[in-house]
Amino acid sequence: MTTPRPTTTLSADEARRIALRAQGFLGAPNRRTGVRGVLRHLGAVQLDTISVLARSHELIPYARLGAVGRTTVEHAYWKDTHAFEYWSHAACILPIEEWPHFAFRRRAYRNRPHWNHALPDGTYDQVIKQLRSEGPLTATELGGAKKTSEWWDWSGTKVAVERALMYGEVVCVERRGWKRVYDLAERAVPEALLHDEIDDTECLRRLVRLAGQSLGVGTRADIADYHRLKGDQVDQVIADSGLVPVTVDGWGKPAWADPAALETPPRGRHRTTLLSPFDSLIWERARTERIFGFTHRLEAYVPKPKRVHGYFAMPVLAGGHLVGRVDPAREGRTLVARQITLDGPNAVPAVAQALVEAASWVDCTDVRVERVDAPELREPLTRELARLLA
Repeated sequence: MTTPRPTTTLSADEARRIALRAQGFLGAPNRRTGVRGVLRHLGAVQLDTISVLARSHELIPYARLGAVGRTTVEHAYWKDTHAFEYWSHAACILPIEEWPHFAFRRRAYRNRPHWNHALPDGTYDQVIKQLRSEGPLTATELGGAKKTSEWWDWSGTKVAVERALMYGEVVCVERRGWKRVYDLAERAVPEALLHDEIDDTECLRRLVRLAGQSLGVGTRADIADYHRLKGDQVDQVIADSGLVPVTVDGWGKPAWADPAALETPPRGRHRTTLLSPFDSLIWERARTERIFGFTHRLEAYVPKPKRVHGYFAMPVLAGGHLVGRVDPAREGRTLVARQITLDGPNAVPAVAQALVEAASWVDCTDVRVERVDAPELREPLTRELARLLA
């Protein structure tokens, strides 16, 4: 791939601010478009089973918009077919208008030679027949999701409906009690979008462009990671994706930017908030370290004795920087900060503000701090919390 010579050089600080604005954390949020606007702005919102304060797909709009109602969030995603769930960065909620651009991935699944779960004869057709006559249905309503209590031991029905989801014959139209609710794509996807006519190249070009817009500026690896594309897939299309090559001081790697992000300097109010570990601002660890000088790792799957910052440590964003971490829990109407890491005394007001706002959002009336990694900052933090809660 021949890349044009960059004509724009960005400082590391400019790149950081561009990234923050692209992710919806710099400048006044567009409250008129609400949760649906956040989804379209980001291009993908990751789903995950872990729920501490709330599930990650709820935390994403909260981090940008503030205390939007949790029922409002669910309705915004699922009501009136505004979104669908599919494999992007991971399992993600995606804007419905992007359905045609994931045709390349559906085709790849249809042509996949090997699967981890065997598909019993006749089960696939039976699932499609049942959904056609009775859907939308959960896997349990289709006949059961598991053969045993083990999470990986799927029933034949679950294997079939998940295969149909990957093929695009079936769509997850909502989550009900965290269970996927499946329906036929022909019913769930607007007719104008229900096609796989776009070839792989055009699909990739669109997703690379979207990733660049959502990131503001990124390296090849950043752009590939956003929708989990392969590096060579990015290479095929980036030259005519509409993104422009730039140089970012200190990055040491070629980068591309959304040209619209370069037109005006990123200015405005910074959001102070707790971030889900699954927030797209911090999806890619190398990018997070490069932009923020902050090493982020989800420790939920790390054995407890080996955890450094806690089970679901949430980075704290303030003033355009990541200034600490909070590992939260809830006990009744008390938000419990099981462990707090602060990037020095200047972080105390921001962390306190983020905790109090999060507590209010999840209907907690008190905040209790259990452990502060820097013991000398415990008293200033508890004093600031008391002031804000008074």
